[in-house]
Amino acid sequence: MAAFRYIVANVDQAVDFYCRFLGFAVEKQFGPAMAIVRRDDISLWLAGPPSSAARPMPDGRIPEPGGWARLVLTVERLDEVVGQLRAAGASFRNDIVSGPGGRQILIDDPCGNPVELFEPA
Repeated sequence: MAAFRYIVANVDQAVDFYCRFLGFAVEKQFGPAMAIVRRDDISLWLAGPPSSAARPMPDGRIPEPGGWARLVLTVERLDEVVGQLRAAGASFRNDIVSGPGGRQILIDDPCGNPVELFEPA
């Protein structure tokens, strides 16, 4: 099984978002430093400011939330899911777009990390 790591500004906020809105469950939490949440066969590591993953790189760069690489979650009834998330105040980067393989939209977690919600064609 693969694991994904996101750098987050606040572990508790990130855990709440992934569990309440995207169907993850807490597997382990290490205070404000790190949490591991799971949905089906996806393990997502949420690394906060005190985590080792957030330490500066040798060249001085500091890991931070955001960017465009993303976790992709397959959903059914994308319009319904998006409506529920919008009603709950979730922040989206775009509107639903369609392509040859299906439809997708990007939602930001509370720290600015993108999650793609994808409905296959």
